[in-house]
Parts: sequence; structure tokens; C-alpha cells
Amino acid sequence: MDGLSRRPPVHRFSLQYLVIIPVLLAVATGLSLFLHSDTNVPMLYSQCHARSRISWLSHIPVIGAPSCFLVSFFQEALASARSFAVMSVILSFVGALLTVSTVEAARICNGPNVLIAYPTGAWLVFNLLGGAIVWEVVIIPAFFHRSREIITARKQGPVAGVQGRATDPTFGEAMRHIGRVAEVVAIPTAVALGYVLPSVLMLVLDKPVPILIWLFFPVWVSLLRQAVREIILVLLRDDESWWHTSIHLESNRLALAAMYAVPIVCSVLSHGLLIWSLLAQADDRKEMTRATLKFIVIDVFYIGLTVLYWIFVEAGCKVALITLGAGVVLGPGAGLCIGFICRENTINPHQSVTVVAVGSRRSSGGLEQGSPPSEESPLLR
Repeated sequence: MDGLSRRPPVHRFSLQYLVIIPVLLAVATGLSLFLHSDTNVPMLYSQCHARSRISWLSHIPVIGAPSCFLVSFFQEALASARSFAVMSVILSFVGALLTVSTVEAARICNGPNVLIAYPTGAWLVFNLLGGAIVWEVVIIPAFFHRSREIITARKQGPVAGVQGRATDPTFGEAMRHIGRVAEVVAIPTAVALGYVLPSVLMLVLDKPVPILIWLFFPVWVSLLRQAVREIILVLLRDDESWWHTSIHLESNRLALAAMYAVPIVCSVLSHGLLIWSLLAQADDRKEMTRATLKFIVIDVFYIGLTVLYWIFVEAGCKVALITLGAGVVLGPGAGLCIGFICRENTINPHQSVTVVAVGSRRSSGGLEQGSPPSEESPLLR
């Protein structure tokens, strides 16, 4: 009973209880943004609607004014040295979250959930329209729903005549594996070129075109990931023992370092820049920059709370505290990455496989895919 009581909340509560906090956070997000709103942000849209800002963009029929507003919003938010430092931390955190989301999309066990396995649409809505609310009421509940599905299925076993353990991603030793080793190259390459590079250009140049390109980073990351993965698989199609096999990321230190190196390095550098800016620079933000940056900071603050709750629900209080502590020292992006590495070890404590061929029957742990689940089985084996 003591062991059961120490289990993370995802084991002990149904989905309808787990989503209460994200819904409350969504309400709090809306209220906070409303209470901190002023006339400066609506003025930006009015200028775009009147075609007095970014003429070549605002004159496009239908989408011109909204596009001009988004670009102008971020352009104003970047228009000072202090806001440059703040935005660099925010962008590094979003990059870490993008990496985590893409890694989860590549895991075999998440294949049946379309929203998790194909996150590009949700990320576009998040970046262009919904902000934190998309994470609070759509993405995080999708992860909770999938976790509850796996827990329930592992207790009940596969339904006879419908799907066997050998093919059901809810069962089997490789379910927490990345589908292909090629993803270890494809994902960090896609994040670096499709997200980090546009983010750096947006920060440094603070011009409409780089900002407009950055707004669609979910598309660039998705296309680059698919392209790099397919190139590797085609060029190395005869090497079936490696690139075409699955891999448990957290059991391979080289693969783990390659996957998370970019967001962690970006987080540490941006965190250091922010500390230096706060200690050595005067606050040079003007009124419009303060107004726009405030909206972004509030939105990202609630995303951070939601993600921290996600980690707590699936991995427990200890991992959530590790995430928070690492974020304070190394920046929120690095804290998030470290938290998810620890989260995997918590929800999958008996995993000892480094590479397993897709469909293989045994791992180095000696457990067969057909072995029945029990109350002692890890959440996502």
C-alpha cells in the first residue's frame, strides 16, 4: 500500500481529475492576460488594419492585417537589449519543449495518438493563435489520456482477437523506444536548422521577414525531420542492424547527448545572458516593448507551470523539483530537458535496452513481449 501511495498521480487518478489543474491554469492565463492588457497592443492591430505598418504584408487580402500584427508584436517585443536577453531565454525554453515534444512523437508507444505523434498542427496553433491555452487544454490532456490508456490496457491485457502483444504499441519491451535510430540525427538537426537558426536570425535582425519565417517553425522542423530521416534510411538501407532499428534513448548516453545538446546549450547561454543583462545593463525597454513582452512572459510562465505539472503527474514530486532546481541554475530550457530525462527513468525504471530491432522478442532485461503486465510493471515499458 505504501508503494502504491507513492506512485505518481497518473497511476492513481482518472483523466477527469488530472485535467482539472490544466483547465484552471487556462482560466488563470486568460484572466492574467486580460488584467495586464492595455491600449498599446490593440494599437498595433489598428495600425496594421489601417495598412500603416509593414505595407507589403498588411496589404495582403484577408491575412494581411493579422500577419502584420503578429510580426509587429514580436518586432516590438525584441526592440531593446533587455528584451533581447529575456526573449533569448523564452526561445530557448520553447526550443527545449519542442525537442521534448518531438521525441515523444517519435516513441513507439505514442503512435496511436495522432495529436502526440503528429504535433505540427498543434504547434502551429500554439504559435500563431492559442499560446499557453493550447498546451493547457489540448496537448497536455492528450498526453494524460495516452498514459491512462496504457495503464488501463496493461492491467487488462490486449483484447483477444483484436490485436496481439507483438504488434500492439501498448505492450512490448520496445514501446518506450524511438522508432528508428535515424531519429537521433533527424530530430536535433531539424530543431537546430528549423527552429534555433530562425530564432537566432529573429533575435539578431529584428526584421519582419526573419520574424515571419520564424512564426512557421513547426512546419520547418517537421519537414526537415522527415527529410533527414528518410535520407539516412535510404542511403543506409542495407544496414538493418542499426539505423532501421529502434532505440531506447535514455539507455544510450551518446544518443541522449546528441538529442538534447542543442536545447541545453542554448538554455545555458541565454540564461547567462539574462543574468548579465539584469546585473550589468540598465532596463532600456520602451512602453510598447514592455507591453508586448509582458504578454509573452505571462504566456510562457503559464506554459512552464503546466509542463511542471505534467512532469509531476507522470513522474512525481521529486522529478518536478529536480526540473525546477535545474531550471533555476541552468535556465528553464535545460531544466526541462533534465527533468524529462529523469522522468523517463522514473516511469521506466527497469529499462536496460540500448538498441532493439523492431519486432524483436527479447531485450537485455530478459523480459519477453508476451509477458503479462502486473501492478509492479512500469508505466510505459
